[in-house]
Amino acid sequence: MGDGERIKPPWWLKPANKVRIRLSRLGMSFGGESPVVLAVPGRTSGVLRSTPIAPMTVDGKRYVVGGFPGADWVRNVRAPNEVTLTRGRKPERVRMVELSSDEAKPLLRAFPPEVPTGVGFIKRCGLVKDGHPEEFAALTGRCAVFRFEPV
Repeated sequence: MGDGERIKPPWWLKPANKVRIRLSRLGMSFGGESPVVLAVPGRTSGVLRSTPIAPMTVDGKRYVVGGFPGADWVRNVRAPNEVTLTRGRKPERVRMVELSSDEAKPLLRAFPPEVPTGVGFIKRCGLVKDGHPEEFAALTGRCAVFRFEPV
């Protein structure tokens, strides 16, 4: 999938992400779940960029859904071979493999029950109305889905 459609992130996203990253580094949870921080070099600057993400596990494999089309972290992870995921103080190196539309659709459908806090975020971004699984399945091709693979 290419960069395609982009939407402007909500004004509150960067300040909220900074809070979630700090909570994660302190080992605290946010909204009932411990945030995972993704660190990846910027695609043009090479400067390490960190963003909180909400991974999910389906059939024993871990995935993450890009919260909105054209998100910077999504564009950044398409470039490197490896990224770092950190939960609390435990870093883990992984490869992120972007899924095809056919592979992504069932995972988007699984997203609402697996990551309920993410549903609210995607609703506030205006991508879905009610948060039903079929609304998320309709985001196929708009919101990237990645699988984490061990390095």
